[in-house]
Amino acid sequence: MAKEDKKDFNAMLNDSKDMPKFQTITDEKSIKKYGGNRMYFAPPIDYDRVMRLVPCGKLLTVGAIREYFAKQSGADFTEPITAGIFVSIAAWASCQRSEDETPYWRTLKANGELNAKYPGGIEAQKEKLESEGHTVIQKGYKNIKYYVKDYENALFHLN
Repeated sequence: MAKEDKKDFNAMLNDSKDMPKFQTITDEKSIKKYGGNRMYFAPPIDYDRVMRLVPCGKLLTVGAIREYFAKQSGADFTEPITAGIFVSIAAWASCQRSEDETPYWRTLKANGELNAKYPGGIEAQKEKLESEGHTVIQKGYKNIKYYVKDYENALFHLN
């Protein structure tokens, strides 16, 4: 995201944009990729609500949130692009509040990857995760990425 200091992320978080909603997709490649044609869009505040459930020492992935929403709504899958955007909005909104923090740093990308789009970037997320007992490792030489080591062992399960 750009110009974060000029945006009201809490307003964005609370703007449902006519969500939740469903969309039927017809693109065969997408239907095959996602396992069906019924796509769900969750509002931004729902991502924040789920991210708040993760206790200290536990982790969650954006993919797990998407799977949870799809299951809860009866959809085949939850739309992936807005999911990533809304997770970032929840993180930035949390930073703009003086209290009532959302532990966004506990929500990782696929395969336990840290999210460079969070406030403070990789360094800030890494620091918060390590303070909660997680080990962050670096992978790659040119396209360097950071991951929580053995993140699967610390996953929080949504019911």
